[in-house]
Amino acid sequence: MSNTSAKFIERHGLWSDEQTRQAAELVKRIDAEGIRNIRIGWGDQHGIVRGKTVTAEEFKSSLRSGKDFQLLPAIVDTTNHPIVPPFSAENALNIPELVGLGDGVLVPDPSTFRMLPWVKDTGWCLSDAYFSSGKPCTLSTRQVLRDQLSRLSNEGYGMTVGLEFEFYVFRMEDPKLDPRSSGFPPAPPEVSMIAHGYQYLTETRGDEIEGILTMLQDNVEKLGLPLATLEDEWGPGQCEVTFSPMNALEAADAALLFRTAVKQLCRRAGLHASFMAVPKVEGVFPSGWHMHQSLTKDGRNAFVADNEPGPLSDVGMNYVAGLLEHASGTALLTTPTVNGYKRQRPDGFAPVKAAWAHENRGSMLRVIGSPNDPGSRVENRIGEPTANPYLYIASQLIAGRDGMRKKLSPGEPVRAAYLADRPLLPGSLMEAIDAFAKDEVLKQELGSEFHNYMLLLKKCELGRFLSAVTDWEQNEYFEIY
Repeated sequence: MSNTSAKFIERHGLWSDEQTRQAAELVKRIDAEGIRNIRIGWGDQHGIVRGKTVTAEEFKSSLRSGKDFQLLPAIVDTTNHPIVPPFSAENALNIPELVGLGDGVLVPDPSTFRMLPWVKDTGWCLSDAYFSSGKPCTLSTRQVLRDQLSRLSNEGYGMTVGLEFEFYVFRMEDPKLDPRSSGFPPAPPEVSMIAHGYQYLTETRGDEIEGILTMLQDNVEKLGLPLATLEDEWGPGQCEVTFSPMNALEAADAALLFRTAVKQLCRRAGLHASFMAVPKVEGVFPSGWHMHQSLTKDGRNAFVADNEPGPLSDVGMNYVAGLLEHASGTALLTTPTVNGYKRQRPDGFAPVKAAWAHENRGSMLRVIGSPNDPGSRVENRIGEPTANPYLYIASQLIAGRDGMRKKLSPGEPVRAAYLADRPLLPGSLMEAIDAFAKDEVLKQELGSEFHNYMLLLKKCELGRFLSAVTDWEQNEYFEIY
């Protein structure tokens, strides 16, 4: 049933004048091009796209009144288990609107509309979640990032982000669709490799998977995403993709769309794409998500060292110091899964300490730049590819802004990143939860409701992991004891 509150968007003032103009143009385009269906997508707390597919006429109505949407997905973990009792009179979230699972409203953002090249006559439009009162959904991660960008703007800055993802593409052998494998979570698919790995950037390895890479490139470019490179990486079937720099919100939206597009395209081609950091597949190498970032002021890169010694401006170095200061607290947002911490290994390209260096890929922060270099930036190598893009970027702003506000110093750069005397990063989701809980700056910036929500969400996931009996335990103890 459609949301019955007519003109919900106008009544609550949810769009800018530019979005209102874009919506009017979009209605004309739908009619002119004969677009039949539109997927209204919403990025959930895990960075996964959920939403509804509606007809063209229903979408036009949604551009006035929004689209009714059951907000249950906002309170489930990665396997669809609710993290709080959904039908009690109250719950630990302390958000009255979520008691009883009443409908919320998805409000499309017309600036994000695009056609899906792999689905006939079908468009895609990202949305924001609201309660029926017109209040933004407290648990909406896109709104979390928007709030941080608003605060950054009030301080006179903008943010530029460069995305760099690693992920795997496997050949699907058995999708495990038999009834016994279809619980939640379902059994993982059985896969094989699409090529051998461990011949980094060799032309022959790249040529072996050229057909797959070209298929992905064709569709990603038709989506309008600013793809820069797409290549064979380290492990067998491991790929790396980079994008041209974008503003922060566009980058987060692009990351969300890119991941869901890759998974859909590969599945249609008899493949399985996974952004899991360390798949349990023999011979794989860990994948990461490296985030390149800088701030702008008055249209210029604010990290460029003009009269400073460098490698970045004083503002840039304060920002770096903030990232280091809150590296442990923000780990829950940059590396949000149990599996993500298994990237950490000696000399393994994933950081283990809160350290910075100039052009050193072993450190958490690789500072790229020199005096008067317009490309000056910071590459944070801590993230895993599954991270929610809105929360990953927001965490960088919270930490960096705190460093700027307090004029923190990052100290000296390290030369031996894995051996340097620097604070250890969280080595597990358990440690990350503890660090997040103790970080008062994060709690203040995110708000107590969202901070509490993230703790409940991740404690639920961790609890299920700790209660599971692993293969290691069975092999270690079952026979001998």
